[in-house]
Amino acid sequence: MRIVFLDRATIGPSVEVIRPKFDHDWVEYDRTNPEQVAERIAEADIVITNKAPIGPKELEAAPRLKMISVAATGYDVINVDACKARNVIVSNVRGYAINTVPEHAFSLILSLRRSVSAYHQDVMKGEWQKAAQFCFFNHPIDDLRNSRLGVIGEGVIGQSVANIAKNGFGMEVVFLDHDYVSDEARAKDTFVSMDELLETSDVISLHCPLMPATAGMFGLEQFKKMKSSAILVNTSRGGLVQEEALVTALQEGMIGGAGIDVLAVEPPADDHPYFGLMDQPNFILTPHVAWASKEAMQTLWNQVIEHVENFEKGSPSNVL
Repeated sequence: MRIVFLDRATIGPSVEVIRPKFDHDWVEYDRTNPEQVAERIAEADIVITNKAPIGPKELEAAPRLKMISVAATGYDVINVDACKARNVIVSNVRGYAINTVPEHAFSLILSLRRSVSAYHQDVMKGEWQKAAQFCFFNHPIDDLRNSRLGVIGEGVIGQSVANIAKNGFGMEVVFLDHDYVSDEARAKDTFVSMDELLETSDVISLHCPLMPATAGMFGLEQFKKMKSSAILVNTSRGGLVQEEALVTALQEGMIGGAGIDVLAVEPPADDHPYFGLMDQPNFILTPHVAWASKEAMQTLWNQVIEHVENFEKGSPSNVL
């Protein structure tokens, strides 16, 4: 059985890339461009991919393909319907980021609410030496306790963020209401309309999938409804936020700040609008690393191989 791993470089170097216990032929590439996928999977029985896309054209070129193990939770790079039509099993990883993404989200929240990056920049510029006293007050510092966190997405990541907020910082937490909220969730948490969430939250954190209903859900209309002191944190999918609109909102003071870990297109072009914000003290951009703690990446890879082994045993897991 031939297993082809298309993009090893998307998994951190600290990860032990264990392989399946059954006999197999292993082919590994650091990176695979979209136009290279069809050729590289042509003789594959199983494919492992993180970001290399597989659609109808690639499937047509791979008559032996029986299974795709996605090294991520998001599977938008895979045409699942086309896979089903060809009886190709697709599995993804789940739950591996329950600690790393919430912790990264809170690192952004804390840095922005307490102006950590802003004061660090000031120290680097020599502002402390210019001050006539032991400290200075160039930027606002706000406690998290008794402030309101609005969470969009009540899955395991959103729930973990909410737990940190409530139990660690004494924040009030509300979730965005929508048509698919379960009765169990409603009995446990507070759900509010989008308008209420926008108008009353001091911090808004995004943890929902990117789909037609959520694409571009944060634009100028939404930013205008937020508190001028509120901050937006996105560690989910870049396409949830209209990027030009966020630039305008920050430049015009519609909101208090933003912490962004994901972009609509990654890596960004040199002229990406966010690069014009890099000197602003209330904006933080990290390169899609919220998911990438050493522990989380190893858990992710272990799941990838577990799904491959389960498929070989005839009991596929996490099937999409």
